[in-house]
Amino acid sequence: MTKEVGSSEPAAAEFSGKDYHDPPPAPLIDLDELRKWSFYRALIAEFIATLLFLYVAVLTVIGYNSQSATDECGGVGILGIAWAFGGMIFVLVYCTAGVSGGHINPAVTFGLLLGRKVSLIRALLYMVAQCVGAICGVGLVKALQKSLYNRYGGGANALALGYSKGVGLGAEIIGTFVLVYTVFSATDPKRSARDSHVPVLAPLPIGFAVFMVHLATIPITGTGINPARSFGAAVIYNNDKAWDDHWIFWVGPFIGAAIAALYHQYILRASAIKALGSFRTNA
Repeated sequence: MTKEVGSSEPAAAEFSGKDYHDPPPAPLIDLDELRKWSFYRALIAEFIATLLFLYVAVLTVIGYNSQSATDECGGVGILGIAWAFGGMIFVLVYCTAGVSGGHINPAVTFGLLLGRKVSLIRALLYMVAQCVGAICGVGLVKALQKSLYNRYGGGANALALGYSKGVGLGAEIIGTFVLVYTVFSATDPKRSARDSHVPVLAPLPIGFAVFMVHLATIPITGTGINPARSFGAAVIYNNDKAWDDHWIFWVGPFIGAAIAALYHQYILRASAIKALGSFRTNA
């Protein structure tokens, strides 16, 4: 009896010493969400955030293309485009994180679904809201700058000349992996507890991840890493070139998001090892 009591003390000490709390996994199907106003408020937040993201980002691309057409040194350049995308993600994630989680990207939503952070119903409706918001955002750009929009490609993603489909797909996979991996790391409750003395907002590294990925992949695919962004631009521009390799901008981000979710959950957080240890303990 004494031995049993002594052996339980380290476990109790270890439990009491845990300075963070992992939220329980989200249920796969949660019909109760459909009866909550907070759920529909989150959908509206995702719609508006994606609309604003596409409006500012695509308008920046159109402006750069129109200015560089007359002056090779004119416009904001690739660096400015990357800042526009990364900066808007930082701002919008900061604004909407407390309402919807600030996904603004079906690939991010898909990764969080695989990580059991959101339910299937929430994930699917988020993706719909994001895609509709993207279409409306690009449509607003076309309504305000129709001549420039049609002349300079509408900000649609397309595989650049000289690159194969495999290279484009790989760029989208790796770029989305960087983004979704950053999202998981920045929002990890364990990391938040350990680094609580560091005044770093989660939206900041997420925005920087988008910025850095754009610098690397704009010359290859124009940088998708967000199926809603690519889909909205393709729908409004509606040109054969925009649709030719459009599958890359869905398959690549979803694969990259899945790898990032599995890597974070089962390698870094060792969920598989924990589950195996629990099974052995019970046995």
